[in-house]
Amino acid sequence: MASTTAFFTGLSGLTANARRLDVIGNNIANVNTTAYKSNRMSFAPNFSRNFSLGTAPSENSGGVNPGQIGLGVGVSGTQRSFVNGAIGATGVSTDVAIEGDGFFIVDINSSRYYTRDGEFLRSPTNDLVTKTGAKVMGYGVDETFNIVDGTLVELNIPIGTLTLAEATRNVVFNGNLNAAGSVGTTGSVSTSRAMYTDAGLTTPITGAVDLTTTDIYVSDGAGGSVLAFDGSTNPKIITMAGVEKGGKDLGTKSFAFSATPVAGTDGNGTTMADYTAWLEDVLGLDTTSVGTSSDLGGSATINANGELVITGNEGTVQGLDIETADFTVAGPGAGMGSPLVMSSTADPDGESVRTSFVVYDSLGTPLTIDLTFVLQATSASGGTTWEFVAESNDNDATSRILGLGEVTFDASGRFVDATNSTFSISRANGAVDPLIVEMDFDSGTNAVSSLTDVNSNLAAVYQDGSAIGTLANFSIGTDGIISGSFTNGLTRTIGQIALAKFTNPAGLVDAGNNFFQVGPNSGTALVTAPLGFGTGRLVGGALELSNVDLSQEFINMILASTGYSAASRVITTTDELINQLLLIGR
Repeated sequence: MASTTAFFTGLSGLTANARRLDVIGNNIANVNTTAYKSNRMSFAPNFSRNFSLGTAPSENSGGVNPGQIGLGVGVSGTQRSFVNGAIGATGVSTDVAIEGDGFFIVDINSSRYYTRDGEFLRSPTNDLVTKTGAKVMGYGVDETFNIVDGTLVELNIPIGTLTLAEATRNVVFNGNLNAAGSVGTTGSVSTSRAMYTDAGLTTPITGAVDLTTTDIYVSDGAGGSVLAFDGSTNPKIITMAGVEKGGKDLGTKSFAFSATPVAGTDGNGTTMADYTAWLEDVLGLDTTSVGTSSDLGGSATINANGELVITGNEGTVQGLDIETADFTVAGPGAGMGSPLVMSSTADPDGESVRTSFVVYDSLGTPLTIDLTFVLQATSASGGTTWEFVAESNDNDATSRILGLGEVTFDASGRFVDATNSTFSISRANGAVDPLIVEMDFDSGTNAVSSLTDVNSNLAAVYQDGSAIGTLANFSIGTDGIISGSFTNGLTRTIGQIALAKFTNPAGLVDAGNNFFQVGPNSGTALVTAPLGFGTGRLVGGALELSNVDLSQEFINMILASTGYSAASRVITTTDELINQLLLIGR
């Protein structure tokens, strides 16, 4: 007798294979979806109707198997394949593919989602987001552009708005200092006419004379005298402008004869000793003994005749060109406009070389530095000794000199040692103060030597630091580091994409739009940087393609169609049998 149970058995086959076609159709529809993960459906037989559970073997029988009739098929579940899809290059800087088992982490309305789709965009607020606006999460950076891991933040790439300047910390030099040059013995010497404290020109001034209370007289060269200046009523200001050092203008500097600072001037004091000390600062003159052999011998003094004597530093490139018109006096009262009638009495000697280079403070302000080397000694056993002086007009302190040091070379002209390889420059513009710069005279192939040559030559071949620059471009590395390049040539880390890893990714719940949520059977997310814990590496400028295998899907579709047709035949056959049964009663 035909059984109506067969109807429901066939129906279960129709239903199961129809659902399988749904899964197959979805896979095929998403064959071009970025990073889509294909799904498959599994079947399992329904419970069976038992006629007999069977019997155990005995001495007279081999036992009987159970008697059961199956009641159809059911869907046992679906399983998503997280096998990596192929990587396709796009060239778009915001596109990222994962080559591994990790997931991107995104935020949607403060809820955490996960995706393999790395087709990202930059929002109008420079946030890194997905096509649907979900914000990509990762690690930010601190004020010095170091990754701050452990806390996820929304990644931001502020192209065109983020600016950066960097202070110079290191400068590398190359060149050769002519070992055959002459040792420096004297600098340039410029002398003024004698100055006196009386109109009769009988009492020469000394460094201790207080010019705020004493009139100064200078011979006019024709047997007479004139009142130079008198600071007793109002501070007199003497301005230096046009003085050149080795052909380089030292700028305009002013000194006020006053016990207190005067606005608009660069220094003040009451005596000629105060003034000569100030001149040594602004002219960059030094008599300090440096190392074992070095002393540039530069100074400004009042001699016994009441003359101002300005002795430049040793070295031909340190020569001072001083003229009478370079010193002028301003202020009320009678007096000479140019009281210091100067004349040159000696020229500098000594092998020397000067180079200029630019460094930057922490605000990106460019500062020009002059570095001079002067030959100070040659050793009977071989080798030379040079003194260097670093100086700058851009120093916010009075002194022009930033640093002094002694450098020695062996008999082969190779660098041996430097007593001081740093200089510091004062900053009063809000930048880090002082700016300290390390000079490297022996950096591998870039090294200063001292060999016989026609002339000395020296150049700064490398330096760090930079003026202000704006973030112009970025790239994403295999470790998820987002590197930003600035218009000033600097490159800095501006963030890092984080990835999540699951012990059972197949347990994730599909939330649509290529997003997944944590499921009861997925395990918790292990959040880490790329390349760690099996998350895989990132490929910038590329996207992961769908992992749907069309040939397999077409085969599965044929099998599902065949199964559906076969199940329908069961129903048709059962219907025919019932009709035959009904015909018996007619």
